[in-house]
Amino acid sequence: MRKETVTFDLSVYQSIDHLPEDFGNLLFAAIEALPKAYAPYSTFYVGAAVLLQNGKVITGANFENASYPLALCAERVALAAAASQFPGVRVKAIAVTAKNPKKAIAKPIPPCGACRQVISEIEHIHKRNIRMILGSETGEIYVLDSASYLLPFSFDGDFL
Repeated sequence: MRKETVTFDLSVYQSIDHLPEDFGNLLFAAIEALPKAYAPYSTFYVGAAVLLQNGKVITGANFENASYPLALCAERVALAAAASQFPGVRVKAIAVTAKNPKKAIAKPIPPCGACRQVISEIEHIHKRNIRMILGSETGEIYVLDSASYLLPFSFDGDFL
């Protein structure tokens, strides 16, 4: 037996004002997507914004369903819209944030497991990292250089 360690670095910013301008603009686009969320069951509103290689920004918001498994996450809504509108254009970065009227969210919101897998697939397709910008209502902001940091043992087409 041997043990191995999996580690990664992330950058921590105190607020959106401290982010580099392009990251701040992308996170602001995700914040602007929050009111578009349909979240009558959880009241947990999520906004996402995707920056494409061509400079376009595509946003998405979560869309819940009374049959919970059919809900759509903001990240996958934005990524699917980007792929539909700009097929083959590489995703450079994605920003995610959330709001909950029941309580303030003070730590960065990570994508759920399904979204991590989808983002990982897109990294695999384009053979390029996707920068992750994870925000919250009031707390710090995390910036990761790759979505693979959130899912280090992802499943991809090479296994098939």
